[in-house]
Amino acid sequence: MTTSENKVEEHGQQPPPQLNGNGNDNNKATPVVIDIDVKRNGTADNDNTNQISTRSSVFLRVVACVVGVGILTAIVTLIWYYMGWTFGLPALLVALLVILLTKPGWRWFYIAGATAKRDFTALFAYIKLLHLIKKYEKKNMTIADIFHANVSKNPDKLVIVSETQSWTFRQLNEYSNRIANVFHSHGYKKGDVVALLMENRAEFVGTWLGLSKIGVITPLINTNLRGPSLLHSITVAKCSALIYGESFTEAVEFILKDLPSNIALYQYNNELRAPVSGTAKDLATLLDAACKDKLPASAESPSHHDKLVYIYTSGTTGLPKAAVISHSRYLFIAAGIHFTLRFQQKDVFYTPLPLYHTAGGIMSMGQGILFGSTVAIRKKFSASGYFADCVKFNATVAHYIGEMARYILATPPSENDRKHRVRLVFGNGLRPQIWPQFVERFGIKQVGEFYGATEGNANIMNHDNTVGAIGFVSRILPQVYPISIIRADPDTGEPIRGPDGLCQLCKPNEPGVFIGKIIKGNPSREFLGYVDEKASAKKVVCDVFKKGDMAFISGDVLVADEKGYLYFKDRTGDTFRWKGENVSTSEVEAQVSNVAGYKDTVVYGVTIPNTEGRAGMAAIYDPERQVDLDKFSENLAKVLPAYARPLFLRFLTKVDLTGTFKLRKVDLQKEGYDPNVISDVMYYQTPKGKYELLTKEIYAKICNNEMRF
Repeated sequence: MTTSENKVEEHGQQPPPQLNGNGNDNNKATPVVIDIDVKRNGTADNDNTNQISTRSSVFLRVVACVVGVGILTAIVTLIWYYMGWTFGLPALLVALLVILLTKPGWRWFYIAGATAKRDFTALFAYIKLLHLIKKYEKKNMTIADIFHANVSKNPDKLVIVSETQSWTFRQLNEYSNRIANVFHSHGYKKGDVVALLMENRAEFVGTWLGLSKIGVITPLINTNLRGPSLLHSITVAKCSALIYGESFTEAVEFILKDLPSNIALYQYNNELRAPVSGTAKDLATLLDAACKDKLPASAESPSHHDKLVYIYTSGTTGLPKAAVISHSRYLFIAAGIHFTLRFQQKDVFYTPLPLYHTAGGIMSMGQGILFGSTVAIRKKFSASGYFADCVKFNATVAHYIGEMARYILATPPSENDRKHRVRLVFGNGLRPQIWPQFVERFGIKQVGEFYGATEGNANIMNHDNTVGAIGFVSRILPQVYPISIIRADPDTGEPIRGPDGLCQLCKPNEPGVFIGKIIKGNPSREFLGYVDEKASAKKVVCDVFKKGDMAFISGDVLVADEKGYLYFKDRTGDTFRWKGENVSTSEVEAQVSNVAGYKDTVVYGVTIPNTEGRAGMAAIYDPERQVDLDKFSENLAKVLPAYARPLFLRFLTKVDLTGTFKLRKVDLQKEGYDPNVISDVMYYQTPKGKYELLTKEIYAKICNNEMRF
């Protein structure tokens, strides 16, 4: 449920709408469409038939402009100096006129001036990042090596704290050494795969870190998975062992009979010599007897580019896929956000996010592992406890995902709203509809919004507080960071190619699919993909801007404004067409959730017999039925055009959330709005805009084409 903004009409695009103080669009009913029909048959506008200029030619034009301006400036300066202002002033005016009337024109200079600070801040951070990466690559340092350097500098500094634990760098290092020694003694070696199923706790980090010291790869299993999904995550990674916490004993026992016989089980109990399940080994007791001061001498050391962990996708549209994270990739993700948002070693980071995902496990925890900061964690997210925890742990930087921000904003006012010391929050998915309210209520000075897939190489960031933007692409030097938005079919995500067979760049305010150029051997541009090679191949597009080049295709529809700020619109395939308009599900989700009091909402398209397209349907989690339908329909009409308002409503009494608080859409969409098979209360929208109960009789009339929509 990510955010999307603005309309893109068939004959003209508009920039993302400006939000007023209430987080709403200033226009009462801003159309919400992604209209790219002109491209469905592979054709393009007349001005798009020309071949797309190469990046090198763009760079040369920029250099020529800079050189030209420099020459003009020098000429004017010499005239003014030697001939006085009577000649110098006219020369200056003529020079300005030349600049304004020739390419790139005054508009380019305006954009360059308006975005220079943003671009150069990011450029300096990128240079620092590349320097750090090259330094560690040259020394062939792994994540454990970098961590050990921090242990040596600050052995007694706290690295991980929680409600129940406070571990120093020394303690974490000793625990990881014990892990390395135990598993090395049991025959595990470089390249082996040992899965980890454990809640947020210091031992979670110490376990994968210890396994990495002997070159063992650790799939980080989503703790919410059960049954077939859990079994799939273990087997798809070709694991030879599974480590699990005692609280997951029942989940493991449930799939035990289906696990391959070669998978060894290690149960970690909170107490020594506690009972274990079946054939599992007592890991806590084994660790207690292991060496903590040094690593096994005969273990083969991993390398900088070796695989470190597998991190799984959320599985909102199917079974989870295991994305490959190497040591270099881990460094790139954690260090990239560190330099861009100017984190400091003295910062205390707070994250209630699961450590088995990239956000909590790399972006936040990486600040402790790689940069020597303290990271406060929590086993389970609490909306009311978020800023209370920030106060308790003296956090200066806090981590969020968009759905968390919505939950936090829905809590009653508290003294902790402004009592904390948080100077910056960072994360992804903070909806522009609630962004202003969130920062105002909690006194947040800076928001760092980032975008990027775990498995992808197209990572961007908004570091200058631009509301709603998820990042930017430079308009001055776009080739510095090779990411682009290309034209694509909004339903399939397939690139729309020009007559030359190459992809086509989108213009400002034209939606398209976000891609990142693949450069093998470059940790910032390489695509490591999934463990499943077939799944990886689907995320690569070839012959992008020249024959033979490749790019990671995100599947996300983004739009860039004139200044290069990027805004999320939707996932390809998540739009639905109704009343001749393409509607963004994520935009509708955001508005419906706001109107319903920030409740969990998922929107999808459903078919109606004898009608074209798909009508909108919203499933709202409201077990206590707090939503007033009359007020709901009245307020919804103020923020969404008629064609974008959900025709059907379903009030959920229970939800199936992913680890990142996303509702699973596929099953809801398959069930549709049939009251004969759905026990939840449902409503349909009448021609007058009101919502009335959807009964079996009404459903029969809809199926028999006795009702018009």
